[in-house]
Amino acid sequence: MSSLLVTGIGELVTNDPGLGDGSPLGLLTDAAMVVEAGRVAWVGAAAQAPAADTVHDAAGRAVIPGFVDSHSHLVFAGDRAAEFEARMAGRPYEAGGIRTTVAATRSATDEQLSANVGRLVAELRRQGTTTVEIKSGYGLTVADEARSLAVARQFSRETTFLGAHVVPPEHAEDPTAYVALVTGPMLEACAPHARWIDAFCERGAFDADQARAVLTAGMAVGLEPRLHANQLGPGPGVQLACELGAAAVDHCTFLSPADVDALASSDTVATLLPGVEFSTRQPYPDARALIDAGVTVALASDCNPGSSYTSSMPFCIALAVREMGMTVAEALWSATAGGARALKRTDVGRLAPGARAHLAVLAAPSYLHLAYRPGVPLVGEVLAD
Repeated sequence: MSSLLVTGIGELVTNDPGLGDGSPLGLLTDAAMVVEAGRVAWVGAAAQAPAADTVHDAAGRAVIPGFVDSHSHLVFAGDRAAEFEARMAGRPYEAGGIRTTVAATRSATDEQLSANVGRLVAELRRQGTTTVEIKSGYGLTVADEARSLAVARQFSRETTFLGAHVVPPEHAEDPTAYVALVTGPMLEACAPHARWIDAFCERGAFDADQARAVLTAGMAVGLEPRLHANQLGPGPGVQLACELGAAAVDHCTFLSPADVDALASSDTVATLLPGVEFSTRQPYPDARALIDAGVTVALASDCNPGSSYTSSMPFCIALAVREMGMTVAEALWSATAGGARALKRTDVGRLAPGARAHLAVLAAPSYLHLAYRPGVPLVGEVLAD
């Protein structure tokens, strides 16, 4: 078994308060780390580092855990650049644009879908993302949802069945029949390829009763629940997610005090997606209110061709700091450890003994540069299995 010593780390973010300065980031300076068999074996001061088979000098740069992007829609074909242009000219965002991508995705071959996911996963990796959740939701037939998840499974163990994304055109006059399809034959075909079950609980998509039916059907066959909610306006989704014990509820743009209380009293993570607000010109979520209330917050890209066509977690961090009231430390934690909690993972999102050695070496002396230098490609190297 070979070992690797990463030394000369100017600033190491461990996300383990017991290893560093006591803050949630667990910061160490002049640090080193030993990796064995893809896992962190030792962390500490560079001057005390044990010997290893191979040495890599970080040359004073900062090292952070690889980003954990807990919300993405990578299995699609085509793009919606014209829709984006119209939105920038003043047209409001509506969920109906999803149907444009559905038509393109249904027409694409498996090979075309796989190539596009591979391209986007590589793009994510270059920007420091080492764990990504991938949803279906642009097929909306039994066969197209199942093949979307089979494609996603080639790239991630964190796959989510999102047959309840929107009601497709062929079921527009009978959404009840579509929910029956999602909770019946579609779920049966998709469950073997998925870990998670999701629904879009929103006007123009699915109401609370329909979302509940979808999530409980998935839970009955062993899938774990998560939910899109409160993106386009106030609604029942956040409280439904907390009631069902969902791992995460995503968007959380329009929250009532009761929604915040429900999140604070639950283990459900509030996943915020600032790329969406940037792309749709909606109000940004109030991350400060959530954090101050004791809610666990994650940041994710929501990479998709309609409302957030970005794969950059550093960009999302910069937006969270500038627009959502987060400190740089809070935003980085939410993009790493927070994302891991949203996926119920303890092996990623941190750099402590036993964790996977998923790390990004920044072309900067401090993690602060992630927000201080927005738009600059600061991830110099990525190490992950």
